[in-house]
Amino acid sequence: METVLVTGAGGYIGSVLVPKLLRQGYRVKAIDRFFFGADTLAEHPNLTLVREDTRRLTLEFFEGVDAVIDLVAISNDPSGECFVEETYQINYLSRVNTAKLAKLAGAKRYILPSSCSLYGYQEQEVIVDERSPTNPLTTYAKANEMAERGVLELADWGYTVIILRQATVYGYSPRMRFDLAVNSMTIEAWENGIVPLNRDGRQWRPFIHVQDTSDVMCLMLKADQESVNGEIFNVGSEANNYQLGRLATEVASAFPGEVQIQWVGDADFRSYRVNCDKISSVLNWSPSRTVTEGVREIYDALFTGKIVRNAQTITLKWYQELSKWHRIIKDIELHGGILRL
Repeated sequence: METVLVTGAGGYIGSVLVPKLLRQGYRVKAIDRFFFGADTLAEHPNLTLVREDTRRLTLEFFEGVDAVIDLVAISNDPSGECFVEETYQINYLSRVNTAKLAKLAGAKRYILPSSCSLYGYQEQEVIVDERSPTNPLTTYAKANEMAERGVLELADWGYTVIILRQATVYGYSPRMRFDLAVNSMTIEAWENGIVPLNRDGRQWRPFIHVQDTSDVMCLMLKADQESVNGEIFNVGSEANNYQLGRLATEVASAFPGEVQIQWVGDADFRSYRVNCDKISSVLNWSPSRTVTEGVREIYDALFTGKIVRNAQTITLKWYQELSKWHRIIKDIELHGGILRL
């Protein structure tokens, strides 16, 4: 039985990936700060939860580990701009250090889930593939690109390094996020009967269901080394490249009642359309979920009360809330307590 170490294991993707790995017969060492709680990962005899910051990992954390899936990240553009230094520390430096320690400890495979946001802005007629020049516009994207470069240098015949540039993820997760495009449109439609759309709706963006991208990570654990080592893969599909105007229409159409599309905010200048032929060819894989299915599963979870929107489902809002209370508690705490000493 192989052991897979997953960082960021309690997050939006991790809480979907970890149960999948356990069902496939892996032992899993799940490392996370668990800012959003550890209750998204059910107890399992082959699951070990480790509450630690990836900036503090040392060699002993990797003893007996066969492979690493390094999900940890300050995970969106607004959070990256609010916590710039922390984003570089976590998304770049800690991941390169994790890759180095895993190799030193004898692990054979390292997978870095990166992001198609590295492509930033491209002209309308351009479709980028893995050989295309990148154009990172945000701290989040720049840190991911630096991490890619740092870990790819470690690849050799005994250590397989794989980069997965994920499209924008959507769909239901036990650690739900409503600050991702499809999910955000869905919760607004549910609560307010509108789908918000940044002007002017012509921006291209690729999308991938959280179940599909976690499936790819599982496949990459077993993929032929010669086909994947030192390689970058866009994770998505042509069918899931959307201009945001069409995306908003599809989200609205997935709801049973009437939903209006409403222009909001300033123009979003990020725009990139992505070619994913490489991963389809190498893994003989294509996504099996659609945006409409993703919207409907979130709708069902909201309808049954399985999920709700609160501060914890908006990444930046929750980081800011934790930071606020950390300051308050530090100011008030005395002798190791508040009322109870």
